[in-house]
Amino acid sequence: MNKELLYNKYIDILKEELIPAMGCTEPIAIAYCASIARKHLSKMPTKVSVFASGNIIKNVKSVIVPNTNGLKGIPAAAFAGIIAGDSNRMLEVISSVNDTQKKEMADALSTIPCDVKLLEDGSIFDILIELQAGDDYSIARITDYHTNVVYIEKNGTVILDKRSEIHSPASPITDSAVIPDACSVSPNNSDDNNELSDRSILNVEAIIDFADNVELTRVEAILSQQIEYNMAIAEAGLNGNFGANVGRVLLNSYGNDIKIRARAKAAAASDARMNGCELPVVINSGSGNQGITASVPVIEYARELEVSEEKLYRALLVSNLITIHLKTGIGRLSAYCGAVSAGCGAGAGIAYLHGGDFKTIAHTVVNSLAIVSGIVCDGAKASCAGKIAAAVDAGILGYHMYENGNQFRGGDGIVTKGVENTIRNIGHLGREGMKETDKEILKIMLEQ
Repeated sequence: MNKELLYNKYIDILKEELIPAMGCTEPIAIAYCASIARKHLSKMPTKVSVFASGNIIKNVKSVIVPNTNGLKGIPAAAFAGIIAGDSNRMLEVISSVNDTQKKEMADALSTIPCDVKLLEDGSIFDILIELQAGDDYSIARITDYHTNVVYIEKNGTVILDKRSEIHSPASPITDSAVIPDACSVSPNNSDDNNELSDRSILNVEAIIDFADNVELTRVEAILSQQIEYNMAIAEAGLNGNFGANVGRVLLNSYGNDIKIRARAKAAAASDARMNGCELPVVINSGSGNQGITASVPVIEYARELEVSEEKLYRALLVSNLITIHLKTGIGRLSAYCGAVSAGCGAGAGIAYLHGGDFKTIAHTVVNSLAIVSGIVCDGAKASCAGKIAAAVDAGILGYHMYENGNQFRGGDGIVTKGVENTIRNIGHLGREGMKETDKEILKIMLEQ
């Protein structure tokens, strides 16, 4: 593939992944799905049914949905989308909500039945919502990633069907014991969707070449928005009272050194986001926490080192694309904590800011992965901020290890000689090796 074509594809990947979202992206995906179903129903529903895969349930259970006066959970997310959602805004679907609508959400939660059921036969990422109003009903389904609407139906008429298996129109879900075949989707835990650019072209050496040489006017708008949004929520997190206040604890306990400050600001941004802050973030690989982790530490280091804006942008390209590269093998959702991938990406971006070449960055990534690949994802919640702090610390340590002549070597656990081989190992671990772990985590969470 010639270099210009490769660069175009990398830019397409960035445009697909670095998009704004308000709130934790899984509840927001539920709100988005519900807003689509509501758009196709002529009146307010009298019953709501939400079918969601285990990973969706895990990531919605404990986070506050923004613009809802502090409401949590799947029903809250669904009613936010039904009452105040603007489906045209996708992951900013509930960015504009007035006080009357907030009251209507609370009233709906107490007066309109909302059934939530585990969807076991579909994708790792799967949301299906049915709304009923008398004899009328509508269905919407999102599969594989947060904005991938694959099915819409109204009163037996199929409006959209992009599923891999085509069947006859469905009957209303609430009239049957199980989800009908008409809504079945082939099980899938990959991002290999025709509507997303091919991620197999990503590799660390090519990412660094791209970051070194791409014309920045082609990516400036994407990166400047990431800087503006993600640093704003980081400051809000430090100045407010959100979650466990991990960022402030770090600064109060360990001081204001750049290595602490980079961790603290990323953690503070996550604490704010997980706990209802009504500011958007630019996400990465479908996750706001990953978007924060891949960007905020790099931006903070760039300011400390007083590098040029150009150097910062190029470092962010390294961090974001390495994060996406790592996440591609793992999949959108997994028991493998996504902050780990982004923390390693941030370490790579910080290494780049210091003038690190391919060899330095490759060793930074491998060292980082060797340190924190045991962190599990037990859903979106306040403790994500602590995990982000640990992942960023591993990224920074991974860089300084190599700079001091130390490294983890092939044969050390899951580390294999060569950065791409180690990344493949991590993908297999996160995608296949942790499937049973994921089930046990969900079981523990649902029993609480």
